[in-house]
Amino acid sequence: MKGQEWYQADEIAKAYDDKRFSQGGRIIDRREKEAALSALSPLEDKRILEVACGTGRFTVMLADQGADIVGVDISNAMLEQGRAKAVAAGVDEAVEFLRADAGRLPFPDDYFDAVFAMRFFHLAPDPEGYIREMCRVSKRQVFFDTFNRYSARSVYNWLLPMGSRLYSEREVGELLLAGELELVDASHDFIVPYGVYRELPGWLAAPIRNADVSVGRMPFGDRLSSVSYWDARVRE
Repeated sequence: MKGQEWYQADEIAKAYDDKRFSQGGRIIDRREKEAALSALSPLEDKRILEVACGTGRFTVMLADQGADIVGVDISNAMLEQGRAKAVAAGVDEAVEFLRADAGRLPFPDDYFDAVFAMRFFHLAPDPEGYIREMCRVSKRQVFFDTFNRYSARSVYNWLLPMGSRLYSEREVGELLLAGELELVDASHDFIVPYGVYRELPGWLAAPIRNADVSVGRMPFGDRLSSVSYWDARVRE
């Protein structure tokens, strides 16, 4: 997987949240959590798997909202951050963190009510293989996000040391087809790429975000968006 060694480093795991979700980055964190919570609710008594859970910011949030949730990641360092976060939030008994390869999930078929992955497919070397595995262990729902090819993200991507895999609408369609998934909802956001927000202080990021949202609501807004959230169901 792209950037795998970098991602697993202890110092990266410890600084991950502070680097990406401080100041202007908090706007990203709030929007991503809103997208996940909206798609996966209601959560009571629902068994959920998060693939590539990282430091557990979604895992812990969903556990706090009543989900029975498992988070898997390839990085022990990231998982340790997640476990500490769960203890601090008082939800450590409602969440389990496991080291696992997303291409070979250690669960039986149809084990979870829902499976989701955020900030994952832009790094995936075999996205179709991963989506099939997510579908295998899900009874019904699969939720994920992508960075979009024909957006400002493509320009920002040139500046990244690892780069990111970007997806056209056709390529997302191929992912859904590979997983035998039916798309039930999609939303598109962030005309201004994530990396710009992360570099801005909160007082400056807020008005830029307001303008971003206003442009996104225009008829052509979806086509300019750098991020898409895809809510799908396994075909019966």
